Amino acid sequence: MKVLVTGSAGFIGAALTQHLLARGDTVIGLDNHNDYYEPSLKAARLAHFEAHPQYTHCRLDLADRAGMEALFAEHRPQRVVNLAAQAGVRYSLTNPLAYIDSNITGFAHILEGCRHHGVEHLVYASSSSVYGANTAMPFSVHHNVDHPLSLYAASKKSNELMAHTYSHLFGLPTTGLRFFTVYGPWSRPDMAMIKFAKAIMAGEPIDVYNYGKHRRDFTYIDDIVEGVVRALDQAAAPNPEWQGDTPDPGSSTAPWRVYNIGSNSPVELLDYIEALESALGRSTTKNLLPMQPGDVPDTYADVDDLVADLGYRPSTPIEVGVAKFAEWFKSYYGYTG
Repeated sequence: MKVLVTGSAGFIGAALTQHLLARGDTVIGLDNHNDYYEPSLKAARLAHFEAHPQYTHCRLDLADRAGMEALFAEHRPQRVVNLAAQAGVRYSLTNPLAYIDSNITGFAHILEGCRHHGVEHLVYASSSSVYGANTAMPFSVHHNVDHPLSLYAASKKSNELMAHTYSHLFGLPTTGLRFFTVYGPWSRPDMAMIKFAKAIMAGEPIDVYNYGKHRRDFTYIDDIVEGVVRALDQAAAPNPEWQGDTPDPGSSTAPWRVYNIGSNSPVELLDYIEALESALGRSTTKNLLPMQPGDVPDTYADVDDLVADLGYRPSTPIEVGVAKFAEWFKSYYGYTG
Protein backbone atom coordinates (compact mmCIF):
# COMPACT_ATOMS: atom_id res chain seq x y z
CA MET A 1 0.00 0.00 0.00
CA LYS A 2 0.89 3.64 -0.25
CA VAL A 3 0.41 5.05 3.25
CA LEU A 4 0.60 8.65 4.44
CA VAL A 5 1.99 8.76 7.98
CA THR A 6 1.80 12.17 9.64
CA GLY A 7 4.23 12.77 12.48
CA SER A 8 6.65 10.34 10.84
CA ALA A 9 9.64 11.77 12.72
CA GLY A 10 7.80 11.51 16.03
CA PHE A 11 8.00 8.80 18.67
CA ILE A 12 5.18 6.57 17.43
CA GLY A 13 5.30 7.76 13.82
CA ALA A 14 8.95 6.80 13.30
CA ALA A 15 8.43 3.33 14.77
CA LEU A 16 5.34 2.79 12.63
CA THR A 17 7.07 4.03 9.48
CA GLN A 18 9.95 1.57 9.94
CA HIS A 19 7.45 -1.26 10.42
CA LEU A 20 5.50 -0.37 7.27
CA LEU A 21 8.65 -0.04 5.17
CA ALA A 22 9.96 -3.36 6.46
CA ARG A 23 6.83 -5.15 5.26
CA GLY A 24 7.02 -3.54 1.81
CA ASP A 25 4.64 -0.59 1.95
CA THR A 26 5.41 2.77 0.35
CA VAL A 27 5.31 5.55 2.95
CA ILE A 28 4.81 9.28 2.51
CA GLY A 29 5.99 10.83 5.78
CA LEU A 30 4.93 14.24 7.01
CA ASP A 31 6.41 16.16 9.94
CA ASN A 32 6.78 19.86 10.69
CA HIS A 33 9.95 19.41 12.83
CA ASN A 34 8.78 22.01 15.34
CA ASP A 35 10.78 22.82 18.48
CA TYR A 36 8.32 21.55 21.10
CA TYR A 37 11.26 19.31 22.00
CA GLU A 38 14.77 19.12 20.55
CA PRO A 39 14.58 18.69 16.75
CA SER A 40 17.81 16.65 16.89
CA LEU A 41 15.85 13.70 18.31
CA LYS A 42 13.47 13.81 15.37
CA ALA A 43 16.41 13.97 12.99
CA ALA A 44 18.00 10.95 14.68
CA ARG A 45 14.79 8.92 14.35
CA LEU A 46 14.39 9.97 10.73
CA ALA A 47 17.95 8.95 9.90
CA HIS A 48 16.93 5.29 10.27
CA PHE A 49 14.72 5.35 7.19
CA GLU A 50 14.85 8.69 5.34
CA ALA A 51 17.04 7.20 2.59
CA HIS A 52 14.79 4.16 2.10
CA PRO A 53 13.76 3.93 -1.59
CA GLN A 54 10.08 3.58 -0.68
CA TYR A 55 10.03 6.56 1.68
CA THR A 56 9.33 10.20 0.80
CA HIS A 57 9.62 12.90 3.47
CA CYS A 58 7.52 16.07 3.46
CA ARG A 59 8.38 18.85 5.90
CA LEU A 60 4.96 20.37 6.33
CA ASP A 61 2.55 21.57 9.02
CA LEU A 62 -0.94 20.08 9.22
CA ALA A 63 -2.35 23.58 9.66
CA ASP A 64 -1.01 24.61 6.21
CA ARG A 65 -4.19 24.20 4.17
CA ALA A 66 -2.69 24.78 0.74
CA GLY A 67 0.28 22.56 1.53
CA MET A 68 -1.96 19.72 2.71
CA GLU A 69 -4.16 20.00 -0.39
CA ALA A 70 -1.07 19.81 -2.60
CA LEU A 71 0.33 16.82 -0.70
CA PHE A 72 -2.82 14.74 -1.14
CA ALA A 73 -3.13 15.76 -4.80
CA GLU A 74 0.48 14.81 -5.57
CA HIS A 75 0.89 11.58 -3.61
CA ARG A 76 -2.68 10.20 -3.47
CA PRO A 77 -2.18 7.81 -0.55
CA GLN A 78 -4.44 4.78 -0.31
CA ARG A 79 -4.54 4.89 3.48
CA VAL A 80 -3.63 7.49 6.09
CA VAL A 81 -2.36 7.26 9.67
CA ASN A 82 -2.57 10.61 11.44
CA LEU A 83 -0.15 10.70 14.38
CA ALA A 84 0.91 14.33 14.08
CA ALA A 85 -0.50 16.44 16.89
CA GLN A 86 0.42 18.89 19.57
CA ALA A 87 1.02 16.52 22.46
CA GLY A 88 1.07 16.94 26.22
CA VAL A 89 -1.63 17.60 28.80
CA ARG A 90 0.33 20.13 30.85
CA TYR A 91 1.51 22.16 27.86
CA SER A 92 -2.14 22.63 26.90
CA LEU A 93 -2.69 24.62 30.11
CA THR A 94 -0.29 27.34 28.97
CA ASN A 95 -0.39 27.11 25.15
CA PRO A 96 -3.96 26.16 24.27
CA LEU A 97 -4.01 27.65 20.77
CA ALA A 98 -1.24 25.29 19.64
CA TYR A 99 -3.78 22.47 20.14
CA ILE A 100 -6.45 24.24 18.12
CA ASP A 101 -4.08 24.82 15.19
CA SER A 102 -2.64 21.31 15.01
CA ASN A 103 -5.21 19.02 16.55
CA ILE A 104 -8.40 20.68 15.27
CA THR A 105 -7.58 22.71 12.15
CA GLY A 106 -4.87 20.27 11.07
CA PHE A 107 -7.15 17.28 11.53
CA ALA A 108 -9.83 18.98 9.41
CA HIS A 109 -7.27 19.24 6.61
CA ILE A 110 -6.57 15.51 6.95
CA LEU A 111 -10.27 14.71 6.70
CA GLU A 112 -10.72 16.91 3.66
CA GLY A 113 -7.71 15.34 1.94
CA CYS A 114 -9.09 11.87 2.59
CA ARG A 115 -12.56 12.87 1.38
CA HIS A 116 -11.46 14.40 -1.90
CA HIS A 117 -8.82 11.86 -2.88
CA GLY A 118 -10.50 8.52 -2.36
CA VAL A 119 -8.59 7.40 0.75
CA GLU A 120 -9.67 3.87 1.71
CA HIS A 121 -9.20 4.19 5.47
CA LEU A 122 -8.10 6.87 7.95
CA VAL A 123 -6.56 5.73 11.23
CA TYR A 124 -5.82 8.48 13.75
CA ALA A 125 -4.38 8.84 17.22
CA SER A 126 -6.82 9.59 19.96
CA SER A 127 -5.88 9.31 23.65
CA SER A 128 -6.84 7.74 26.94
CA SER A 129 -7.17 11.32 28.20
CA VAL A 130 -10.64 11.49 26.57
CA TYR A 131 -11.97 9.50 29.54
CA GLY A 132 -11.41 12.60 31.67
CA ALA A 133 -13.60 12.59 34.77
CA ASN A 134 -14.72 8.98 34.25
CA THR A 135 -14.01 6.76 37.24
CA ALA A 136 -15.54 3.43 36.16
CA MET A 137 -12.64 1.04 35.51
CA PRO A 138 -11.47 -0.32 33.17
CA PHE A 139 -12.15 2.45 30.65
CA SER A 140 -14.30 1.11 27.82
CA VAL A 141 -14.97 2.55 24.38
CA HIS A 142 -18.64 1.97 25.22
CA HIS A 143 -18.48 4.54 28.05
CA ASN A 144 -19.56 8.13 27.52
CA VAL A 145 -16.55 10.49 27.29
CA ASP A 146 -18.10 13.96 27.48
CA HIS A 147 -16.09 15.30 30.44
CA PRO A 148 -12.47 15.94 29.35
CA LEU A 149 -10.15 17.58 31.90
CA SER A 150 -7.71 19.33 29.54
CA LEU A 151 -7.84 21.03 26.16
CA TYR A 152 -5.57 18.28 24.84
CA ALA A 153 -8.21 15.71 25.81
CA ALA A 154 -10.97 17.87 24.35
CA SER A 155 -9.08 18.14 21.05
CA LYS A 156 -8.80 14.35 20.83
CA LYS A 157 -12.50 13.88 21.58
CA SER A 158 -13.16 16.50 18.88
CA ASN A 159 -11.16 14.40 16.41
CA GLU A 160 -13.40 11.43 17.11
CA LEU A 161 -16.52 13.54 16.54
CA MET A 162 -15.13 15.14 13.37
CA ALA A 163 -14.16 11.72 12.01
CA HIS A 164 -17.66 10.40 12.71
CA THR A 165 -19.18 13.22 10.68
CA TYR A 166 -17.01 12.37 7.65
CA SER A 167 -17.72 8.66 8.06
CA HIS A 168 -21.46 9.39 8.16
CA LEU A 169 -21.66 11.99 5.39
CA PHE A 170 -19.04 10.71 2.95
CA GLY A 171 -18.65 7.02 3.77
CA LEU A 172 -15.01 7.51 4.79
CA PRO A 173 -13.92 4.60 7.01
CA THR A 174 -12.21 6.03 10.11
CA THR A 175 -10.68 4.35 13.15
CA GLY A 176 -9.61 6.25 16.26
CA LEU A 177 -7.04 4.66 18.57
CA ARG A 178 -7.01 5.71 22.20
CA PHE A 179 -3.38 5.23 23.23
CA PHE A 180 -2.59 4.55 26.89
CA THR A 181 0.72 6.00 28.22
CA VAL A 182 3.10 4.91 25.48
CA TYR A 183 6.75 4.37 26.46
CA GLY A 184 9.91 2.84 25.08
CA PRO A 185 13.08 3.67 23.10
CA TRP A 186 13.12 6.96 21.19
CA SER A 187 10.37 8.47 23.35
CA ARG A 188 9.80 12.21 23.68
CA PRO A 189 11.97 14.01 26.26
CA ASP A 190 8.93 15.77 27.74
CA MET A 191 7.55 12.38 28.82
CA ALA A 192 7.94 11.24 32.42
CA MET A 193 10.22 8.27 31.68
CA ILE A 194 13.03 10.35 30.21
CA LYS A 195 12.65 13.05 32.85
CA PHE A 196 12.85 10.41 35.55
CA ALA A 197 15.79 8.62 33.89
CA LYS A 198 17.83 11.81 33.56
CA ALA A 199 17.24 12.69 37.21
CA ILE A 200 18.08 9.16 38.38
CA MET A 201 21.34 9.13 36.42
CA ALA A 202 22.24 12.57 37.81
CA GLY A 203 21.42 11.53 41.38
CA GLU A 204 18.78 14.24 41.59
CA PRO A 205 15.38 13.91 43.30
CA ILE A 206 12.33 13.45 41.10
CA ASP A 207 8.90 15.06 41.46
CA VAL A 208 6.19 12.44 41.79
CA TYR A 209 2.66 13.81 41.58
CA ASN A 210 -0.45 12.54 43.35
CA TYR A 211 2.00 11.25 45.99
CA GLY A 212 2.91 8.40 43.66
CA LYS A 213 -0.60 6.96 43.76
CA HIS A 214 -1.20 7.41 40.04
CA ARG A 215 -1.87 4.16 38.21
CA ARG A 216 -1.16 4.11 34.50
CA ASP A 217 -1.78 1.52 31.81
CA PHE A 218 1.77 1.76 30.44
CA THR A 219 1.94 0.43 26.87
CA TYR A 220 5.20 -0.46 25.11
CA ILE A 221 5.86 1.17 21.74
CA ASP A 222 6.02 -2.11 19.79
CA ASP A 223 2.58 -3.07 21.10
CA ILE A 224 1.21 0.29 19.99
CA VAL A 225 2.67 -0.11 16.49
CA GLU A 226 1.23 -3.59 16.12
CA GLY A 227 -2.19 -2.28 17.13
CA VAL A 228 -1.97 0.58 14.62
CA VAL A 229 -1.03 -1.82 11.81
CA ARG A 230 -3.86 -4.21 12.69
CA ALA A 231 -6.31 -1.31 12.58
CA LEU A 232 -4.86 0.07 9.35
CA ASP A 233 -5.27 -3.26 7.58
CA GLN A 234 -8.92 -3.66 8.57
CA ALA A 235 -11.03 -0.72 7.46
CA ALA A 236 -13.75 0.34 9.90
CA ALA A 237 -17.20 -1.02 9.14
CA PRO A 238 -20.71 0.00 10.25
CA ASN A 239 -22.29 -1.70 13.26
CA PRO A 240 -25.59 -3.12 11.96
CA GLU A 241 -26.92 -3.48 15.51
CA TRP A 242 -26.41 0.19 16.44
CA GLN A 243 -29.59 1.86 17.71
CA GLY A 244 -30.23 5.58 18.09
CA ASP A 245 -32.43 5.16 21.14
CA THR A 246 -29.61 3.35 23.00
CA PRO A 247 -26.54 4.79 21.23
CA ASP A 248 -23.26 2.91 21.62
CA PRO A 249 -20.40 5.47 21.97
CA GLY A 250 -17.88 2.99 20.52
CA SER A 251 -19.48 2.26 17.13
CA SER A 252 -21.98 3.64 14.63
CA THR A 253 -24.17 2.98 11.63
CA ALA A 254 -21.33 4.75 9.78
CA PRO A 255 -17.96 3.06 9.04
CA TRP A 256 -16.49 4.48 12.25
CA ARG A 257 -14.75 2.79 15.18
CA VAL A 258 -12.68 3.67 18.24
CA TYR A 259 -10.41 1.26 20.13
CA ASN A 260 -8.32 1.35 23.28
CA ILE A 261 -4.71 0.26 22.87
CA GLY A 262 -3.37 -0.37 26.35
CA SER A 263 -1.69 -3.12 28.30
CA ASN A 264 -4.90 -3.86 30.25
CA SER A 265 -2.71 -3.99 33.37
CA PRO A 266 -2.27 -0.68 35.23
CA VAL A 267 0.90 -0.11 37.26
CA GLU A 268 1.29 2.26 40.20
CA LEU A 269 3.71 5.07 39.39
CA LEU A 270 6.07 4.24 42.25
CA ASP A 271 6.35 0.66 40.99
CA TYR A 272 7.12 1.98 37.50
CA ILE A 273 9.86 4.20 38.91
CA GLU A 274 11.26 1.24 40.86
CA ALA A 275 11.43 -0.80 37.63
CA LEU A 276 13.26 2.10 35.95
CA GLU A 277 15.72 2.43 38.85
CA SER A 278 16.42 -1.31 38.65
CA ALA A 279 17.00 -1.16 34.89
CA LEU A 280 19.35 1.83 35.23
CA GLY A 281 21.16 0.34 38.24
CA ARG A 282 20.65 3.47 40.34
CA SER A 283 18.08 4.98 42.66
CA THR A 284 17.10 8.44 43.84
CA THR A 285 14.78 10.21 46.26
CA LYS A 286 11.20 11.17 45.39
CA ASN A 287 9.43 14.44 46.10
CA LEU A 288 5.83 13.37 46.68
CA LEU A 289 3.53 16.16 45.50
CA PRO A 290 -0.23 16.74 44.97
CA MET A 291 -1.91 15.91 41.67
CA GLN A 292 -1.49 18.50 38.93
CA PRO A 293 -4.36 20.23 37.09
CA GLY A 294 -5.52 18.28 34.03
CA ASP A 295 -4.23 14.93 35.32
CA VAL A 296 -6.43 11.93 36.05
CA PRO A 297 -5.64 9.57 38.96
CA ASP A 298 -5.77 6.29 37.02
CA THR A 299 -5.97 4.84 33.52
CA TYR A 300 -6.95 1.26 32.77
CA ALA A 301 -7.80 0.06 29.27
CA ASP A 302 -10.57 -2.35 28.43
CA VAL A 303 -9.24 -3.94 25.22
CA ASP A 304 -12.05 -6.44 24.61
CA ASP A 305 -13.08 -4.76 21.35
CA LEU A 306 -9.48 -4.69 20.13
CA VAL A 307 -9.24 -8.42 20.76
CA ALA A 308 -12.65 -9.23 19.26
CA ASP A 309 -12.35 -7.11 16.11
CA LEU A 310 -8.61 -7.04 15.40
CA GLY A 311 -7.43 -10.20 17.14
CA TYR A 312 -4.79 -8.37 19.14
CA ARG A 313 -3.86 -7.76 22.77
CA PRO A 314 -0.74 -5.82 23.89
CA SER A 315 1.52 -8.15 25.84
CA THR A 316 4.94 -6.63 26.70
CA PRO A 317 5.55 -6.84 30.49
CA ILE A 318 6.57 -3.56 32.13
CA GLU A 319 9.93 -4.99 33.26
CA VAL A 320 10.83 -6.00 29.70
CA GLY A 321 9.75 -2.70 28.16
CA VAL A 322 11.50 -0.58 30.80
CA ALA A 323 14.73 -2.57 30.37
CA LYS A 324 14.67 -1.96 26.61
CA PHE A 325 14.03 1.74 27.21
CA ALA A 326 16.90 1.97 29.71
CA GLU A 327 19.33 0.32 27.29
CA TRP A 328 18.42 2.82 24.55
CA PHE A 329 18.42 5.78 26.95
CA LYS A 330 21.96 5.16 28.21
CA SER A 331 23.24 4.65 24.67
CA TYR A 332 21.54 7.66 23.09
CA TYR A 333 22.33 10.12 25.88
CA GLY A 334 25.88 8.84 26.36
CA TYR A 335 25.68 7.44 29.87
CA THR A 336 28.30 4.84 30.75
CA GLY A 337 28.69 2.51 33.68
